Formats: sequence, structure tokens, C-alpha cells
Amino acid sequence: MNKKVKLGVIGLGCRGHGILDGTLLKMENVEITGVCDLYQDRADEGFRLVKQATGKSVLCSTDYKDIIASNDVEAVIVMTAWESHIEIAITAMKAGKPIGMEVGGAYSIEDCNNLIKAYEETGIHCMMLENCCYGRRELMVLNMARLGVFGEIVHCSGGYLHDLREEIANGDINRHYRQRNYLNRNCENYPTHELGPIAQVLNINRGNRMLSLTSVASCARGLHEYIANHRGADNPLAKANVAQGDIVTTIIKCAGGQTIVLTLDTTLPRIYSRGFTVRGTKGMYCEDGHYVHFDGENEFDSLTNKINNAEKCYEKYEHPLWREYKKNPIGGHDGIDWLVYNAFVESVEKKTVPPIDTYDTATWMCISCLSEESIARGGAPVSIPDFTNGKWILRTEQEDNSESIYRLSK
Repeated sequence: MNKKVKLGVIGLGCRGHGILDGTLLKMENVEITGVCDLYQDRADEGFRLVKQATGKSVLCSTDYKDIIASNDVEAVIVMTAWESHIEIAITAMKAGKPIGMEVGGAYSIEDCNNLIKAYEETGIHCMMLENCCYGRRELMVLNMARLGVFGEIVHCSGGYLHDLREEIANGDINRHYRQRNYLNRNCENYPTHELGPIAQVLNINRGNRMLSLTSVASCARGLHEYIANHRGADNPLAKANVAQGDIVTTIIKCAGGQTIVLTLDTTLPRIYSRGFTVRGTKGMYCEDGHYVHFDGENEFDSLTNKINNAEKCYEKYEHPLWREYKKNPIGGHDGIDWLVYNAFVESVEKKTVPPIDTYDTATWMCISCLSEESIARGGAPVSIPDFTNGKWILRTEQEDNSESIYRLSK
């Protein structure tokens, strides 16, 4: 029997509870040996889930340092509030324990620099668990881009386009961190859901990098109106100032000349989308409608005839990870949770560099605090640091990990 990776789980709110119950406890190569949450009832529920699934009692704490210090914990999963992600990650890295960290933006460049410093001093990586990098559509498009189907990629766009008004408005009731962020910050607070897949398509940190950004935010009306309508106009929250603009648009310029547009749209009524779009000299992909268009096709074909025409591309361009995964689909979010967590666990198991490494993690996270600065300065351009310190130029030839999502389709 193969040795299982012993994981400590820190953060058992809605996301943490769901991942523990729906993904981690179903993974044959994982043993949960510690659970933690700041709130005792959530920690106790995590303990109960593990005991129910395995029959074993595990370390249960409200202090994340207990989990990291445990000799029975080999690697750590962080699913806490955004503000604590980097602090916990650095503590674990200094203890010699690899980190799988759920998504969220950074609050300062100093935090990002400290994360990189911790990796370079310890050799322990922090992998951002960006599940959208493992979406079936995103990986098919990555495969097509690698094969040159779209020609030279010139522009990509995407975002987090998700009506979260109910979740944010009830954050004080449900002990959810988003509410305090929306009341106090105005930024691209959740950049990675489509920046991650775009970064793969554009080889960010592997022969290319992001140079600068400019961000603007609309006024903030949607959340205030929702709170007044659903919790009452006399509710203190209905009278609070909402700092976060309803729509945040961020434009990024890359060293290779490409541009990226990210959109945050979470406090107005809308359908869910990540808006993933790739534009190249030979064709394009658009998530909204799930269609592809190639040079030479009849430009007068109605869009209706193109809806879902990308489905036929799976037969030819399905990414190898998804060809394998479909044989035994497991987990939530259409499989992307299982795929990203399995990638992290395998990197720990095999002692390889994770496919989303610490440089990627810091680079994607820094967009939040930089967009906050740009918005505060009226949309002024802001430079994006090179956390690799020049290594991005040569990393295209670096065999970081033979199973990396960056390399499978090369």
C-alpha cells in the first residue's frame, strides 16, 4: 500500500468544509491528520467529518500553529480568510511543510515579497489552489494555444462575474470575510479565477511576464440597495459605506506585447460566467457561448450558429488531464477541485515543484493590492514586480515538473 500524504486542514468555513467533505476525504492518497478553524464549532465539525469518514480521531485546534507544529502533519491546506493566507503560508514554509493555499488577493507587495523570500530560503513551495486552471474548457484552450491553433496570442480577457450579493450582505451573520473587505477596500479582490488560466496561455513567468496595470472602479450601488431591500433600510449595514465598486476593470500589459483585461462583477444581478476569451492571429475562443472562430470562416454566420460549436473541439484538443480524469470523475465544481488538489498532493508525494509555484502565486495575488493603488490614483498605471528576479526569461527551458499543466501539451 502506498504511503498517504498527511494533510493538516486550516480553515473550515463554507469552502473549507466543502473541500474537506467533498474532495480531500475522498482522495485515496490523502490522510487528514489535523483540522483547524478560528471558530471552535467549525473545528469540531471538521473533526466530526474526519472521524465519520475514517473512524480516526485527529488533532483539532483553533490555533493554526498547532497544526503546523504537529509531527503528524506533512503538508498544509489553507482555506482561511484572505487576510491570513500569506501569514499562515510563511509559517508553514519555515516549518518545512508545503502549502496548498486557496485563492484570494494580496494586501501588500511586502507580503508577496515575504512569501517569495520564504520559498527562496526554505525551498518549500506555496501552491495557489486555483481550480479554474483545471477547468475542462480552460485546459482545452490551453492545449489549442500550445499547438498554435489560434496563431500568435495577442489578447486575453476574463473575470469573476458572479452575483455574490446574498453572501456578502449576510457576511456578519455567517462569519464570512468578504463583507468586511467590501466595506473597506476598493480593488480587484478576486483576480485569479481567470488570470490563472490566462497566465498559462501567455506563459507568464515562463518566457513572459506582466509589466504594468491600470484599474478603474465604478460607483458602489448594488450591494447597498440589496442590503436595504433584504435586511431593511434601518439595518446598520444599510447605512454603512460600501467601498468596493460594483464593476472593477483592470488592464494589464505583458512583456511579450499582449494585453489582458480582468473584470470583477459581483454586486449586481447577473448570470455566472468567467468570460474567458483568447484572441490570436488565426482565431479566437469565447467562453460566453462556448464558441471558436477561425480565420477564413464565413464572418456573416450568425452567432446563434456558433453557440457551443467549441464542443466539437474536445474530440481533437481535449487536454490529457481531462482525458484521464473523465475515466473516473470525482469531486465538486465539475472536477476542478479534485484536479487541483490532486496536483498539489502529487507534488508533495513526489517532492516535485507544483505546477502553480510560489512565483505564480505571488504574481497572481499582487494584482489585488496593485489595482487598489491604481484605483485610488484615478486609474494611474502601476508597475507589476518581477518576483522571479529575471528568472522568467529562461524558465521556458526549465524542467520544473514533468507533469506540470504547462508542459503536458508541448
